[in-house]
Amino acid sequence: MGISKTSEISVTAKLDYDRASELKAFDETKDGVKGLVDASITHIPRMFHHEFDKDSPSSSSSTTKLVVPSVDLADIHLDAPRRKTVVEKIREASETWGFFQVVNHGIEITVLDEMKNGVIRFFEQDSEVKRELYSRDDAAKPLVYNSNFDLYSSPAANWRDTFYCFMAPHYPKPEDLPSVCRDIMLEYSKEVMKLGNVLFELLSEALGLNPNYLNDMRCNEGLAVACHYYPSCPQPELTLGETKHTDNDFITVLLQDHIGGLQVLHENNWVDVSPVPGALVINIGDLLQLITNDIFKSVEHRVVVLAPKFDTFVLIDVSH
Repeated sequence: MGISKTSEISVTAKLDYDRASELKAFDETKDGVKGLVDASITHIPRMFHHEFDKDSPSSSSSTTKLVVPSVDLADIHLDAPRRKTVVEKIREASETWGFFQVVNHGIEITVLDEMKNGVIRFFEQDSEVKRELYSRDDAAKPLVYNSNFDLYSSPAANWRDTFYCFMAPHYPKPEDLPSVCRDIMLEYSKEVMKLGNVLFELLSEALGLNPNYLNDMRCNEGLAVACHYYPSCPQPELTLGETKHTDNDFITVLLQDHIGGLQVLHENNWVDVSPVPGALVINIGDLLQLITNDIFKSVEHRVVVLAPKFDTFVLIDVSH
């Protein structure tokens, strides 16, 4: 059987594609995905193309419009019956979804908004300033900025830029944090540490244990902050902002902006984690699933990218 001319062209194109060179050229700009958007590209580089399995869960959000559970933490320290109800909601969500949103969590809206604004200020500052922080060596600097930590090892690059650092158990020196978001990173991290203590108490009670159980295990001591920037994409159907994964921590506290893009895999459907004003998203990590003997579930989630008609999507990922 002969090979058609079209097939020959396709095979030749694949053979001619030098992925390693494309990755290297992109990385050496130190401008990340935002640099591509600033250059007004109309077609995304091939390194960002993902292969979507037709047999995998729906590539869009669930057609049944499932809703991630929401938990109101108001008055849990003052009202014992209410606290019991909240604990039960968290238990059910942790066992069946691995995700839930919390409202009235004690962190002021102004702090949440300023944290999101600080992340945008970082990524939208002058490229020359950001390039000074660009690195692929986690140990080189207290704060690392790059695009795709696994750029050279993943099958396809994700449409996002990130900066991250460890904020606990040892806070970095203030001068080691970017001036455009330094103060709010320190304030937000302290607030999330307080919330983490409360959440670990509630999770302990949801396991039928003493409220201090998980905190006494020192689950609350570490804190890593990763700030992700997902620009609008000219070809969103070809790529992802973040491929499906689980988190290798105890819990993650996620702060997303009003645009949306975060999805969780539930009952073989991708379900939108729709932004709720003032809410924080909590998800169970691999370590908590491990120490609870699989009672609490660490589930796969991902981020879809946005079409040009949408604004940039910001997601702040704080891992305990």
